[in-house]
Amino acid sequence: MEIGVQTTVPTEKSDVFVATKTPTTFSLDSIINFARGDPMLYEPYWKNKADRCKMVILGDELMSYFSNALNLCWFLMPELDHAIRKLHRVAGNAETDDRFIIVGNGSTQTFQALLYALSSPGQPEPISVVAATPFYSSYPEETEFLQSGLYKWAGDANCFDKDGAYVEVVTSPNNPDGSIRATVVNREGGNSIHDLAYYWPQYTPITHKADHDVMLFTFSKATGHAGSRIGWAIIKDKAIAAKMVKFVEVSSIGVSKEAQFRAATILGVISEDCQNLGLEEENFFEYGRRMMSDRWKKLREVVMKSNGAFVLPEYPRDYCKFTGKCTDSNPAFAWLRCKEGLNCEKLLRDECRLITRGGTSFGVEETYSRVSMLCSDAEFYFMLERLSTIKN
Repeated sequence: MEIGVQTTVPTEKSDVFVATKTPTTFSLDSIINFARGDPMLYEPYWKNKADRCKMVILGDELMSYFSNALNLCWFLMPELDHAIRKLHRVAGNAETDDRFIIVGNGSTQTFQALLYALSSPGQPEPISVVAATPFYSSYPEETEFLQSGLYKWAGDANCFDKDGAYVEVVTSPNNPDGSIRATVVNREGGNSIHDLAYYWPQYTPITHKADHDVMLFTFSKATGHAGSRIGWAIIKDKAIAAKMVKFVEVSSIGVSKEAQFRAATILGVISEDCQNLGLEEENFFEYGRRMMSDRWKKLREVVMKSNGAFVLPEYPRDYCKFTGKCTDSNPAFAWLRCKEGLNCEKLLRDECRLITRGGTSFGVEETYSRVSMLCSDAEFYFMLERLSTIKN
């Protein structure tokens, strides 16, 4: 049996590059990668919006380094600044009034810019960067990659007892387990980065408007457009914002205007639909919530029939200010736990031919493994079929 998957690849035609659909297939003997968070779940929705999201950029447009020389973040296009602020107002998930918006090449660069901005040259030793387990698996690597003398990875925030300055990274909803998080260290001399990549209505109830000093978002998880590499931070303090701008300036001399233009266009479509669509039509967040809810329901049914071979976290329902009703949490990742003594990542690879990311990558036991819920439909149903073969 083969399941068809469509992939988009650039194909040269004359002197123009066009995106064409090249069919590929995988058999039930194939190994499929669910360790990545590639958000292909949303592709069908954006196919239906293709004409409204189409952009035309002429050869003489967007040529300058500068987007707005009078703005602190001089490479941020005014159109994207406006679109980000409007979408947060519509979703009700973050305060943007009297804040600086700093754009980066994906949330990875924005995160590193924040580490630079929150540390100080000339300090006697690197500032400690911590996060409570299970933490996002890329935080340690991203923190250590540049081998900076300004900051260093110091592990689990729950165990951190060192005096002096520190940066605590708080991911809420958390990646990998979907839990709602707050700071745990809470000592003098510390700063926090609130990574709110998944604080959108399709993943979790919007219970309040986040209003932290430093908040981090990403285009990829908000809308599914991971390939555009757009991330942004919402910053209260001008000095921190200015240092972030300097980091992006030195490392990449700004952010692609083509990517910003696309992001502004798509965010604008979402905001417009949220405000104007009738009851019979779904806006993007409603579509995403329905799809995620349906996937979680199907996954829980499979896990329930495993007779304890797998366990999933339970999430409380809460009132969502965006939807105006109580809703479930539908995290972007499933945090699977196998019975004691088993390596969950190895079990899924050997018995189900599924590549996942094991618990040790997130600072916890190997009985856990993270599975992406954002994959294509074909891959998702492949996963359900393979998981259903495992019984306790």
